[in-house]
Amino acid sequence: MIEAHDLCMLYGNTVALDKVSFSVTRGEVVGLLGPNGAGKTTIMKILATQIVPSGGTARVAGFDVTANSSEVRASLGYLPEQAPLYDEMEVREYLDFVGRARGLSGSLLKNRLEWVACNCGLQKMWCRPLRELSKGYRQRAGLAQALIHDPPVLILDEPTSGLDPLQIMEIRSLVRTLSREKAVLFSTHILQEITAVSDRILVINNGRLRAQGRLADLSDQVKRHDSIRLLIKSETDIGQELKKLPGVNMVHHLEISEVGCRGYRIEGNKKAGILDSLAVMLKGKDILVKELYPEPENLEEVFMSLISKRENSDNDSLS
Repeated sequence: MIEAHDLCMLYGNTVALDKVSFSVTRGEVVGLLGPNGAGKTTIMKILATQIVPSGGTARVAGFDVTANSSEVRASLGYLPEQAPLYDEMEVREYLDFVGRARGLSGSLLKNRLEWVACNCGLQKMWCRPLRELSKGYRQRAGLAQALIHDPPVLILDEPTSGLDPLQIMEIRSLVRTLSREKAVLFSTHILQEITAVSDRILVINNGRLRAQGRLADLSDQVKRHDSIRLLIKSETDIGQELKKLPGVNMVHHLEISEVGCRGYRIEGNKKAGILDSLAVMLKGKDILVKELYPEPENLEEVFMSLISKRENSDNDSLS
């Protein structure tokens, strides 16, 4: 539904995008992750036909963003970083106006207005002027205008910006529901947002796509070791035995408040099958195992490793 190939964007001598390629399919939520100024909004503006790329091609719902811009806009729901609102209008007037501009009328328009009012949580503000809305409700109204015509593709730039925790969970749930039938690309610099919503991640920095894939795949690119947490009920310290297991590089003793328990973090080679070896060792001992699991991926560590790894590679190529 979204296909980008070697997208480039130049502002004078400044390279905002440098040969960025990726795709988003129907039924998929893809998160565009990067620091401020990385190029995320530039990508979205190109896909939304707001700006013309300096090079490369992009297609949305099968239409070229340059040659078929009208068809792209008709197939697209776009929420920019600053929602396009007319402050003098009431919420209902604004969304009715957007719906009619999108070609809706009659019962179809009525049904879509009712749908966005309910699903974007705007019922209480339906007759309020937009200028009176809080930042969170303005964001909801902006999301509603992107959804009013039920487009097959959604591009959302910071969709939960300004929302409170409950509203964020509601919007996340809505995005996940919508993604069953749509292709969704959203940007954020909030790491937790990526893990909560996206199926795949695109990591971008300084206009370059640094990595893409599922979190586990990205972690495999930068993480050389497994980390396993073990909590046992035992008076005996088994730290030295753990260090002797094949593939184990380091064993950390954890501070455990529970009386009679000992905790360990075991780090080792990802390909060594440490978890299996550990299970075999513990099975032969009179030890009650209370916890034994691989520690979850840390997106912050993965993200920073990817960025620093690629930046160092870039600097080496220039030297």
